[in-house]
Amino acid sequence: MGKAVAATIRTFNVPPRMSTRQLREIAALADTEYTILYTKPTELRWLQFARERMAQVAGYTGAAMVYSDHFNVVGSEVTEAPVIDCQKGALRDDFDFGGVQMYLSSALKEAVSRMDVEYRYAALYDLRLKVSQKGELVHIGEYLYYEVESDTRKTGERLFDYVDPRNREVQIEMEAACTRHLKDIGAWLAPEFKPVDLSEGEFAFEASVVIPCRNRVRTIGDAIRSALDQKTNFPYNVIVVDDNSTDGTVDVIRSFDDPRLVYIAQDPTYHAIGGNWNAALHHPLCGRFALQLDSDDVYSGPDTVQRFVDAFRAQNCAMVIGSYQLTDIDMNPLPPGIIDHKEWTDDNGRNNALRINGLGAPRGFWTPLARELNFPITKYGEDYALSLRICREYRIGRIWEVMYNCRRWDNNSDAALSRQKENANNFYKDSIRTWELQARIRKNKD
Repeated sequence: MGKAVAATIRTFNVPPRMSTRQLREIAALADTEYTILYTKPTELRWLQFARERMAQVAGYTGAAMVYSDHFNVVGSEVTEAPVIDCQKGALRDDFDFGGVQMYLSSALKEAVSRMDVEYRYAALYDLRLKVSQKGELVHIGEYLYYEVESDTRKTGERLFDYVDPRNREVQIEMEAACTRHLKDIGAWLAPEFKPVDLSEGEFAFEASVVIPCRNRVRTIGDAIRSALDQKTNFPYNVIVVDDNSTDGTVDVIRSFDDPRLVYIAQDPTYHAIGGNWNAALHHPLCGRFALQLDSDDVYSGPDTVQRFVDAFRAQNCAMVIGSYQLTDIDMNPLPPGIIDHKEWTDDNGRNNALRINGLGAPRGFWTPLARELNFPITKYGEDYALSLRICREYRIGRIWEVMYNCRRWDNNSDAALSRQKENANNFYKDSIRTWELQARIRKNKD
């Protein structure tokens, strides 16, 4: 059996960023039932009969492509590297399939035959999108091979790769491939937006800086001072929502003697960041515009709140996103530096938002709409979920200059995640994208 199945499989080593021309050459050579594309530059070692197992599952399911869990090898250390199911909304171009992707050769050839754009970098991404339109991508939850891991950085260090200015040309191609896919499946949205009446409702404050926190004794004081030091031509306040801190954070909050500071102490039930935001939004003293400031971070200057409100008025939008500078805890700049999400455009930003893993920061929300929609009660992806929902119908405005310093340090919630936690986070965000994708398809049909 092993010899017979092995004869139906051919393996090609390919770069993860490859051209359409290269992919066509591979498709022309794919003369076996299954074609394996191995995307890592390092050694691949199979378990006994592992390729046969992948072909077997592909045969059982009729999948267009299968992929599996595997082992990572770093030096002499071997660790499990489980991957996650690829949902319909898993549109990230950096989705982790592991190094091995086994395609039904007929599905690969059919997808390549539909490629009418010549990419330099995005062909492999374009391939799996096109294959997914006609067949299933099946995850085999079994450890079937070893691969030598070359990227040993922590999650917090890899987090910003997709917005590194050095990758801009690659990102433009990835956006083009994703946009074409969204049009093919009926999920692309034209740049038409619902109007907003920013004068709606009665508010004692024009803006509120919202700071959710839990156990941030080292940084919460800096964040509050940054918020209270703002200079505006309108009344604003600062709403700090503490979610049952146990490390002295509450003492720091209470040390501020300023009538503009609103302190919300959450009850002991589960809230997460989303629930803390909802508590601030629905507080009677919340302003017309609710502006984000994470408890780790500080505004870049005393004009941030003013500039956000001015942007809401000038761009007549339901949400505004600024730009930020990555720094260490002492506010020394870190690479890749300024994160401005230049990939956002009025014409295609809300479509490309389904591909990228975040929309930028800091964020400001028009409170009447945010109160209507609410944040999901989760500690990860809550802002991304609400942003996707807003841009489905409403315009998101942008401020391209740096509005705050995003401080990276060991206690950041995403600084050094385990593989399991990173997978859980990615699966949840892919779920958010899947639900949003389904909603947009229905919107277009209606």
